[in-house]
Amino acid sequence: MVKQKTIQSEITLTGVGLHTGKEVTMTLKPAPVNHGFSFVRVDLEGCPVIEADANYVVNTQRGTNLEKLGVKIQTSEHVLAACVGCDLDNVIIELNESEPPIMDGSSKYFVEAIEKAGIVEQDAERYYYVVKEVISYIDENTNSEIIVMPADDYQVTTMVDFGTKVLGTQNATLKSMDAFKTEIADARTFSFLHELETLLDHGLIKGGDLNNAIVYVDKEISDKTMENLKKAFGKENISVKPNGVLDNLTLHYPNEAARHKLLDVIGDLALIGCRIKGKVIANKPGHFVNTQFAKKMSKLIKIEQRNQVPSYDLNKEPLMDVTKIMKMLPHRPPFLLVDKIIEMSDSHVVGLKNVTMNEDFFVGHFPGAPVMPGVLIVEAMAQTGGILILSSVPDPENYLTYFMKIDNVKFKYKVLPGDTLLFKCDLISPIRRGICHMQANAYANGKLVAEAELMAQIVKNQ
Repeated sequence: MVKQKTIQSEITLTGVGLHTGKEVTMTLKPAPVNHGFSFVRVDLEGCPVIEADANYVVNTQRGTNLEKLGVKIQTSEHVLAACVGCDLDNVIIELNESEPPIMDGSSKYFVEAIEKAGIVEQDAERYYYVVKEVISYIDENTNSEIIVMPADDYQVTTMVDFGTKVLGTQNATLKSMDAFKTEIADARTFSFLHELETLLDHGLIKGGDLNNAIVYVDKEISDKTMENLKKAFGKENISVKPNGVLDNLTLHYPNEAARHKLLDVIGDLALIGCRIKGKVIANKPGHFVNTQFAKKMSKLIKIEQRNQVPSYDLNKEPLMDVTKIMKMLPHRPPFLLVDKIIEMSDSHVVGLKNVTMNEDFFVGHFPGAPVMPGVLIVEAMAQTGGILILSSVPDPENYLTYFMKIDNVKFKYKVLPGDTLLFKCDLISPIRRGICHMQANAYANGKLVAEAELMAQIVKNQ
C-alpha cells in the first residue's frame, strides 16, 4: 500500500508573474488526506479556493489558466508539475496574485522549496487509476495527440516538432517520477521570436526576461524588434548565439524544449485529480491538448469509480445470515430486504439480497414486467446501513432506526427477478449521537444500479 504524502511544513517563495509582471508571494502548505492540490487567493475577500481540476480550465494561451466563480489562477502548470514530481498528493498553494512566480521558467525552485519543507506520509492510501486500454485525444486543428497505454508505472514521452530549423524535432522520456528532479525539473519554458513579438505587442510577458525563457530565433530580427527586446528585457545589448538562441543563458540540454514540454504535460495532467499507472505519449503537446486530455481522463475515471463493482466471494460464510440479521433489525418478511451481511468495519458495511419472483411486491409491480421498486432498493440500502449503525451500540435489539434525510438518489438500471443485489454503505462522517450519514450504492449484474446519500438515526425503543 502506497500512502498519500504532503509537505512537512509550509514554505514561501517570492518572484514575478510571467504574464502579469506583478510581484507575487506563494506559500505552499500541508493539506489533509484526499485534499489534492488547490490554489487559494489570499489577496481576495474570503480567500477563495480553486481546486486543481481540469474542469476549471478556461484558457490555455501561454499557460494553463483556471477559473472558478470568477476567481482566476494563471500559469498553474509549473508548480503542479513540481508537486507531482516530488511525489506529493495533497498541497495547498496560497497566492497573493493570480499567477505563481515564474522563477527561471522551470520547476527547479519549486522542487527545491518542497525538499526544504520536507515530505511526510499521511494515514491514507493513495488511489491509482490503472490504465487497462489505450485512451487517446486528438486535436484535429493541430494534429497534436496524447495517448495513454497500460504500464506498471507513470511514464511520459513527448515528441515536439514546430517545423523550424532552429529547434528541429526533439523527443524526451521520463521512465520514472523518481528522475523528475534530475532530468526534467530544470527544463525552462521557451518561445519563438515570432511569438515573442506578438506577446510584447500585447503586453503579455511583463515579468519575462532572458533568464526565465529560452527564445529561439526562427526569423531575422529587425532593428525595431531588437529595440523592443532591449526595452522589454532592460538590457543594452542582445545578440543571437550560434545555436539560434538569444544570449544571456545556456541550454541545460540539447533537447531542453522537449523536456519542458514533458514538464508541462505532467503539470497539466495533475488536473486529472489522481495518480495514473500508465505510459503517456504526447505528440506535439500543448496546454490545450493536454488539458482536453485531462478532462477526458477525469470524466472516464469518475464514471469508472462510480460504476466500479466491489468484488466479494459470495460463497464465503457471511458475517451475518438472515437469522442474525433479524436479531438486530426489527424488520420482518416481507419487509426484511437484506439476506446476508458479507463484510463490515467501523466505517462501512456490505450486504446482499437475492431477488426472486416470489417477492410480494412483484404481485403488483408489475405483473407482466416485474421490476423491483426503486424505493425498496433505497430501503434495502438503508437496512444494510442500519446494521452498521446498530452495531455501534451494545444492545441493538433495544433500538429502532429512522430515516432523517435522503439526498442525491439515482436509479440507473432495472432490478429484475433472478438478480443478486449487493449493497455497500460507507460513512461520510463518523457516527455521532446515534446519527449515521452514509453513501449507499447498490450493484447488480456487474453494474451500479442505484445510489443515494442517506442519513438515519437510531432511537431507543420505548
